[in-house]
Amino acid sequence: MTESSYAAAGVDIDAGDRAVELMKGRIARAGRPEVVGGLGGFAGLFRLDTNKWKNPLIASSTDGVGTKLAIAQALDKHDTVGIDLVGMVVDDLVVCGAEPLFMQDYIACGQVVPERIAEIVGGIAHGCELAGCALVGGETAEHPGLMPVDHYDIAGTGVGVVEEDLVLGPDRVREGDVVIAMASSGLHSNGFSLVRHVLLQGARMRLDAIVDELGEPLGEHLLTPTRIYALDCLSLIAETEVHGFSHVTGGGLAANLARVLPQHLSATVDRGTWRPQPVFDLVQARGRVEQAEMERTFNMGVGMVALVAPEDVDRALALLTARHVPSWVAGTVVAGDGSVTLTGSHSS
Repeated sequence: MTESSYAAAGVDIDAGDRAVELMKGRIARAGRPEVVGGLGGFAGLFRLDTNKWKNPLIASSTDGVGTKLAIAQALDKHDTVGIDLVGMVVDDLVVCGAEPLFMQDYIACGQVVPERIAEIVGGIAHGCELAGCALVGGETAEHPGLMPVDHYDIAGTGVGVVEEDLVLGPDRVREGDVVIAMASSGLHSNGFSLVRHVLLQGARMRLDAIVDELGEPLGEHLLTPTRIYALDCLSLIAETEVHGFSHVTGGGLAANLARVLPQHLSATVDRGTWRPQPVFDLVQARGRVEQAEMERTFNMGVGMVALVAPEDVDRALALLTARHVPSWVAGTVVAGDGSVTLTGSHSS
């Protein structure tokens, strides 16, 4: 009878230790002065500045990246999905007006490959830099026999803070508010089960094939990182009268915008004010996907929406332009029943 060990069962503790060493430098760049202690503790510590916050509310959000990971794994390219993870988490926090403070990640994998784990965490750290928050720790779990050796899944939890009397929500939205749309970078991290079904299974397109409509290989385009809006939204809060935000993720623009409207108001959004990126046309044409299905699955080119007082619209657009965020007036808030109506057709 042979001797048993954790390594023989498929868990390599030494590989996990090497992964931690490889990621330390990248995590160090995703810091804030309020972080107490360093990497390797049993818990992350963060000092809340009581001089800055008078009546703070702690906000938290948890999310993942979904089946976009299948594209990353097929291409063996893992340095961007961490940015997607951060975007999905912190931009849910900022919708209520919260400043993202720190994140923690969780990676489950079939086998710890230190270089791959370091790539993933490096992307998470870079996303935290873009969001102005710290990465204070996480967990990498090896699941031999449960997950294939080359597969992994990632999730993250973010924590933010907002003054109690400054929380954004439906109660702040007013009739006459202007809907300002902020452009997405593309698909972001929603709808990839449909994308894979249409393009890879139905149309049998190759990830390494250059697609004329996209101007680059399909796989590379599909891995375009999610745009992170947290610092842009916080700037809008500081400089203009913002009454609400809507992070456009699963469910699409109409459903997510409706979540931040009170029951006595509605919003109208004119599709003619923007043109979705070519990848949306590609999916719709190759899969013969109905418009309604596209709009409840994808962001269709809008990743974040701000509801702004009419007198501050020009200032808000100028601020977003200065921050290199393509933005435009897409609609208005009107009397109604809490619904969102999309009108017109997308510009050509």
